[in-house]
Amino acid sequence: MAGDVRLGGGQLVNLPRGRELLGFGSVGLLAYAADLALFTWLRGPVGLEPLTAKVISFVAGCSVAYVGNAFGTYRATGPRGLRPYAVFFAVNAAGALVQLLCLAVSHYGLGFTSQRADTVSGAGIGMAIATVLRFWGTRTLVFRNEGRVGSWTG
Repeated sequence: MAGDVRLGGGQLVNLPRGRELLGFGSVGLLAYAADLALFTWLRGPVGLEPLTAKVISFVAGCSVAYVGNAFGTYRATGPRGLRPYAVFFAVNAAGALVQLLCLAVSHYGLGFTSQRADTVSGAGIGMAIATVLRFWGTRTLVFRNEGRVGSWTG
C-alpha cells in the first residue's frame, strides 16, 4: 500500500497518507515557527546581521523539523542519526533554493518589485513548491523503507 512501512522486525504497518501529510505539515509549521521566532529574536534584541541570523534560524528550523519527523511522523521507518540528518538538511536547503529562485524570477526577471509581490512569490508560491519538494525528499530520501516504492505517489 501507499503508506506501508516496515518496523525493525520486518512487520509491515500502514501509515495512511492523510496521517502522514498531517504529521509532516504539523512538524513543518512547528519548524517554521521556531525559525521565524529565532530569526526575529536574533535580528531584534541580539542585533545580528540578517544573513547570519537567517543561517542560524534556518539550521535551528531544520533541526526541529528533523526531530519532529524522525520521532513523530516517520518514527516507524527507523533511520536516525547524522547521515539521515545531513540528507534531510540537503533536502531543506534545496527547498530554500526553490523559494529564492521563485523570488529572483519574480523580482528580477518579471519586474514585480513590490513587497507584496516578493511575499507572494517567495513565501507563497515558492513555499508551496518547496513544500512539495521537501515532502518528496523527506519521504523518499531520508525516511524511505523497503515496503514503499521510491515515489510519494505510490
